[in-house]
Amino acid sequence: MNSTPRKHPPTPKHFKQETEPMTARIIDGKALSKQLREGFKTRVATLVAQGVTPGLAVILVGDNPASRVYVGNKVKACEECGVRSFHIALPGDTVESEVLATIARLNADPAVHGILIQLPLPPHIDGRKVLEAISVHKDVDGFHLYNVGGLVVGNTIFPPCTPYGVQLLLDTTGTDVAGKNVVVVGASNIVGKPMALMLLQREATVTICHAKTRDLAQHTILADILIVAAGKPGLIVPQMVKQGAIVIDVGINRLPDGKIVGDVDFEGVKEKASWITPVPGGVGPMTVTMLIENTLRSAERALRMRQTDDYQDWEAPVLKGH
Repeated sequence: MNSTPRKHPPTPKHFKQETEPMTARIIDGKALSKQLREGFKTRVATLVAQGVTPGLAVILVGDNPASRVYVGNKVKACEECGVRSFHIALPGDTVESEVLATIARLNADPAVHGILIQLPLPPHIDGRKVLEAISVHKDVDGFHLYNVGGLVVGNTIFPPCTPYGVQLLLDTTGTDVAGKNVVVVGASNIVGKPMALMLLQREATVTICHAKTRDLAQHTILADILIVAAGKPGLIVPQMVKQGAIVIDVGINRLPDGKIVGDVDFEGVKEKASWITPVPGGVGPMTVTMLIENTLRSAERALRMRQTDDYQDWEAPVLKGH
C-alpha cells in the first residue's frame, strides 16, 4: 500500500466546542463541519488554479426516498465547497452489469476523483461486487476491500467517512484516547468495525458490542468513551453510562411522529456524560464533510501524479472471482 503517512485535516485551532451550563458539553458536529468546509474552499481554489477541478460521482440505483435525500445533501455540500458533482440516477431494475459498466467508465474518467454508490442497492445487485469494482483510488467512501484492510495496519488510502468524522469530533474534546476504555456498540462494516480498528491504532482499549452481546450494560458502564451505532432509538439510557463518559451517538432514527433521534437517550444521558453529540447536528454533518475531504485528497493525488513523472503509487490488484 501507499507508504506515505496519511494526513488528517487538522481541527481548527480556534475551534471551541459549546460549553453551555449543563452536565455534558455538546460536541457540535455542525459547527466543526462548517469550519472544515471553509478550509476546503481554499484547497479547491488551489487545485482549480492548477487545472484540476475536484469531481465526485454519486450513483443512485432505484428511487428510495431516504436515499434521494442523502444524495441531495451530498450534492449540495459538494457545490457549496466548489467540488463538481456528477449525479447518476439509474432505474431500480437496472441490471448489475450496467452498474458495473457505469463504474468502469467513471474509473477511467480523469474528471472524476471520487465515486460513491448510495446504499442500499436493490436486492438483485451484489453490493460487495459493486463496491469492489470502484478503483481503490476513487473509493472515497472507504468501502473497498483494500481500504478496509488497510485499517488493520493503519495505512488506508481513504478511511470510511463516518468513523473518520467521529475521530475528529473526539479530537475537539482534547481527549487522548490512548489507554482509554472505548466501547463501540454496533459491529457494522460501515461504522462499528472500522471505528474499532481506527481507535486501536490510537492505542485505545476497544470493546465491540453487537446484537449477540449478553448484558450490554455491563460493557457500556465501563466505557470512558462510548460510541453507539446500533440503529435502535433509546438503546442507551443513563444507568448504562459511566459518570463523566464521552458519548458519541452515530444513530439516526425517524420516529413515527417524524422526529429524528439517535440511539442514546440524550436528555437523560447528558446529565451523566462529560461530552455528548446531539442528533441531529452531531456525527451526521461530519460524515458528508469527510466524504468531501477524501475527494479533495484524491484530486490532490491526481495533481501530484500529473506533476511528477516518477511519482509511484500503489494500485490494487484485480480480485479473481469478481
